[in-house]
Amino acid sequence: DQIANMANLSALLMMSLENINWAGFYLYKEDQLILGPFQGKPACIRIPLGSGVCGTAAATKRAQCVKDVHQFPGHIACDSASRSEIVVPILTADNRLIGVLDIDAPIPDRFEETDIPFFTKLAELIGRHSGK
Repeated sequence: DQIANMANLSALLMMSLENINWAGFYLYKEDQLILGPFQGKPACIRIPLGSGVCGTAAATKRAQCVKDVHQFPGHIACDSASRSEIVVPILTADNRLIGVLDIDAPIPDRFEETDIPFFTKLAELIGRHSGK
């Protein structure tokens, strides 16, 4: 089940990664991103495509690794404690957008470009088993 897998993966990421304060998913529905399973403080419920880090990753279908979210144009601050963020799109085998995997950290420079392949692989596993 896609939702159960996302819920468990967000819990696993929250338990396993150091220096993060949010890990979860936004699902692509109704031409926007809708909050999915996550671990952390309450989050924004809807994000338009192209808005903030998540919306940019979804609109471009490209991972975003942001060292300082306060420097990202149009950043959406669901949690003012977040300082850096990595977001990877979740795509089906035929390149349809399912949503994004989003991980936030309370420190700047938490994520590096070299982290993208790992999180992309997790997103690919979710996309491959989405059932859509």
